[in-house]
Formats: sequence, structure tokens, C-alpha cells
Amino acid sequence: MPLALLALAIGAFGIGTTEFVIMGLLPEVADDFQVSIPTAGYLVTGYALGVVLGAPLMTVLGTKVSRKRMLMLLMGLFIAGNVLSAVAPVFGVMLAGRVVASLAHGAFFGIGSVVAADLVAPEKKAGAIAMMFTGLTVANVVGVPLGTFIGQSIGWRATFFIVAGLGVLGLAGVAKLVPDQPRPEGVRLRHELAAFRNVQVLLAMAMTVLGFGGVFAAITYITPMMTEVAGFADSSVTWLLVLFGLGMVGGNLVGGRFADRALMPLLYVSLGALALVLALFTFTAHNKIAAAVTIVLVGALGFATVPPLQKRVLDQASGAPTLASAVNIGAFNLGNALSAWLGGVVIAAGLGFTAPNWVGAILAASALGLAVLSAALERGSARRESRVVAGTGAAEPVSVPAVRR
Repeated sequence: MPLALLALAIGAFGIGTTEFVIMGLLPEVADDFQVSIPTAGYLVTGYALGVVLGAPLMTVLGTKVSRKRMLMLLMGLFIAGNVLSAVAPVFGVMLAGRVVASLAHGAFFGIGSVVAADLVAPEKKAGAIAMMFTGLTVANVVGVPLGTFIGQSIGWRATFFIVAGLGVLGLAGVAKLVPDQPRPEGVRLRHELAAFRNVQVLLAMAMTVLGFGGVFAAITYITPMMTEVAGFADSSVTWLLVLFGLGMVGGNLVGGRFADRALMPLLYVSLGALALVLALFTFTAHNKIAAAVTIVLVGALGFATVPPLQKRVLDQASGAPTLASAVNIGAFNLGNALSAWLGGVVIAAGLGFTAPNWVGAILAASALGLAVLSAALERGSARRESRVVAGTGAAEPVSVPAVRR
């Protein structure tokens, strides 16, 4: 794998850290700005919405420059947003900093996926995408716990300064290691938007929303589930999240390895197993050891879908992949927001802290149904094309002699 993938992975590590570390620092931020925990929660919601909106916006703006330059500009935006968060005098300014940083998220992963895929041979594209996403998964194992510890020990502002420093490192890596690929000729916004007329692209994005949403339906409420149902101490939640992160790392690498060989079968297995494991989580959540094992499996199966889903979008939008790739990153965050809301609805309805697991299982099963539908439509299209070609070939021997006579 080229060293340029390391630079992309470092950028992904910083982005993953800033996205998730705020969840462990909400009490400290709320106390500092004298706001409630639910109000501080807007720092999470605002970031997610910024990713959804920023992915297409920044990618469209990036069609005017080379992909390498756009990646550098996005890392600059990420640095500025985290510095603004670190020095924010009032809550509103910090929220603005979070949104500014989030605008870089979707476009960085979207454009980075295209660049990563272009750096390697066709049979290694999913592995290259997975390598970049490894930075995001490792962030949940190392960056988020360490950032939370630093924030709780010497202040949350120090965490955001450090994350900004990671952005500087990622920017330097992109500038030094990523080749200066020329801007693709003839790429226009209308050309990029044309990819969304492809039903297969839309189905892949819907799978992303539902499949990854299934993961976050459960993980969003992991703290009350583990403390109130499984009986873990509050201090145990950190290492449980580390287990989830380790599962993410393993699943991402496995997904990248096999997506190049058998993309759709991998989706069938990972989405089906994810739906089953989430349904079982309702019961395993009552036992500490079983709950810990299930958390690892949820992380592994959830992230095993990331490389194949991202590659599926790139394959189906091969003529104009950049915008579609970035929008698919926004789809991951849309799934996060949707599933978190649905999980809150079932808890508020009095169904208990394990109820979001059933929500996640239904979402993952729905994604599996879409995968089956997508493959069926693809086979049907291939059969129709085959009949057209066969019909054309059969007609030629009749029509040509007739003309000669």
C-alpha cells in the first residue's frame, strides 16, 4: 500500500477523534459554559448535521481544484474549526467551531476514498479505502479514550488543541505524500449529479443509512444499557467503548480484504449477522461477559460493511464518483442521527434501555433486504442486456444478405 494512504489515515484519525471525543466531555463542557447536558448535546447533533450538509457542499466547491489541493483545504478547515472550539468564549462560538470542523468530514472521506482507490490496482481498491478508514476506527480505540482522559484531567480545551495538532500533521502528510493528481477533465456539477439517477447508487446509500444506523441505535445508548441493565460501574464504560473500537478496527480490515473478492456476499453476511447480533443484544445485555462480547461483534460487523458500501457507490457511480462518495459519508451520519432519535423514542415510550437494540436489528435487516433487491435488479439488468446482444447477433445474418440481393 502506498505511503499516501498513511497521510489519509492520519487525517481520518483526527476527524474520528473530534467527532466522538465530545461525547465523553459533555459534562465538562456543560459546566464550563453553564448549560445543561441536553443543551451541550447540540455539539453532537450540530456536528452530525454539518457532515450531512457539508459533504455535498464542499465536494461541489472542490470540483474546481485538484483533489490533493482540496484535501489540504479541508484539513485547513478542520484545524480552524477545532482551534475555534478550543478558544471559544461562549457556547455558541464552540457550536460554530464544531460545525466548521464537521464541514470537512464528509468531503475528506469522500474525496479521500476516490484518491485512495486511484492509488492502487483495481483489485485492491476496497483494501485501500479500508486502510484510510482504519484511521477512523483506531481513533475510537486510542484517540477518543486518550482525548477524554486529557480533557477530564487538564481541561477539555487542551483536547481540542491536540486534535487541531493532529490536523496539522494530517495536512503536512497530504502535502508531502499524496501525489498531485490533476483535476479530472470535463467534470461538471451536472455530470456529478447524474450519478444520483442510478438506482444502484441510491440503493447503496440507503443501505448505508439503515445498516450503519443499526449500529448506532445500540451504541448511542450504551452507557445506560451497560450501567442500568448489565450492572457495570460508570468507570467501565470507557473500556467497553475501547472494545467496540477494537471490533471496528477488525471489521474494517476484514471488510476491506474481502470486498474486493466478493462484495455482495460480504454485505449479505455482515448485514444479516449484524441484525441477528443486535436482536440477541437485548438478552445478552443482562450478562456482563456476554454484553462485552456482543459489543465487540456489533463494532466488527458494523464496520465490515463500510468498505464494501463505499466501494459499491464508487463502482456504480464510476463516471462521476466524487460527489456520490462524499454524500455516502453523509449517509453514515444521517443513519447515526436517525437511529439515535428512534432509540430515544422507544426508551421514552417506556420499553427500556435495551429496546434500541431491536430498532437496530430492524434497521440492519432492512439494509439486508435492500442488498438482496439491489443484486436482483443487477442480475435482471444483466439478463436484459444479454438478450438484447443475442437478439442483435441473430438478426445480422438475415438482414445483411437481404440487403445484398
